[in-house]
Amino acid sequence: MTATTLKGMTWSHPRGYDPMVACSKTWFERTGIAIEWDKRSLQDFESFPVEELARQYDLIVIDHPHVGQITEEGCLAPLDRPERQAEFAELASGTVGASFPSYNWRGRQWAFPIDAATQVLAWRPDLIDAPPRRWTEVVDLARSGRLLLPLRPPHSLMSFFTLCGNLGRACSVGRDKPFADPDVGVAALEAIRELASHIDPACLAMDPIAVLDRMGEAGSTVAVSPLIYGYVSYSLKGFRDRRIAFADIPAIGKTGPIGSALGGTGIAVSAFSRAPDAAVDFAYWIASGPVQANEYWKSGGQPGHAAGWEDDGANETSLEFYRATRTTLQGAWLRPRHNGYMPLQEAASHIVNDAVTGAISTKAAIGKLNEAFSDSFKA
Repeated sequence: MTATTLKGMTWSHPRGYDPMVACSKTWFERTGIAIEWDKRSLQDFESFPVEELARQYDLIVIDHPHVGQITEEGCLAPLDRPERQAEFAELASGTVGASFPSYNWRGRQWAFPIDAATQVLAWRPDLIDAPPRRWTEVVDLARSGRLLLPLRPPHSLMSFFTLCGNLGRACSVGRDKPFADPDVGVAALEAIRELASHIDPACLAMDPIAVLDRMGEAGSTVAVSPLIYGYVSYSLKGFRDRRIAFADIPAIGKTGPIGSALGGTGIAVSAFSRAPDAAVDFAYWIASGPVQANEYWKSGGQPGHAAGWEDDGANETSLEFYRATRTTLQGAWLRPRHNGYMPLQEAASHIVNDAVTGAISTKAAIGKLNEAFSDSFKA
């Protein structure tokens, strides 16, 4: 690597890769600094050790639940630099929901949001007239064979989180109380189990991309996925045979679309980079409002800055993706981020799936989840 070439790692979906390549081309034209991007599968992206990536790359696209672990490992460089207070404040003011603070841990900022997402509802406007707003409507669609739900870990756990939050008792993020309320937790698991009893068992091995690919097929009769991370790509003309629209999550509780499990990605800088200042410059630039509201979404990205979510062009080209899901994102729930959460996320997902398939009772599953959560702080 030369002084003018950086290496970056992102995830392999066009939404995660294409905008990084396009924006890096513009950055090279502006600064003479090239960035070469590699990519990993969604499953690897969600679980691969950040420290290993930090030793190979200058720039890394990360998930916010990693921040507790990466802080302990010391593998990322904090981005809250004193000489950039004005730029930092602008980025913070552009947060959509908790996207910006989700990368803040122990008083430092470890990444900037470049992609904001949460669990929302996906639906086919050519198959049904309107998205379901209540969970009872969702169940009816499942019974009629017109629904899929991604249940491959960790997405089954994400749906559990969302349902608990919407039922009014979000899961705990600290060690001071049990992870899941026993009554609400059982109700959430029973809701997922009921849907699973009516849908294709292949859902247990499907992530959001697999579900949306199936929904977007020309001959598909699947009209809805009620809890799934929003992917603006599928709303764009020509991405798949049929366009998919997105909407706020259907309410299972008495309130509206709140409690969804926050997702999205952030741009981070390796603590081992041989050109840290150049990497930080790029991170500030690509996360900024002017870039996010222009080149970033125009090259297939899903912005992490409010300027992108509010852009008329971004909404007009995507079946109003951003306006139609913004309420859910504003009311989304921030997952635990302590060191020890990432192994818990994997283990807890399998506990949820055991309950969904009937391998264990829903009551026993809540006990196992609470025990695993408590143990995760002892790592």
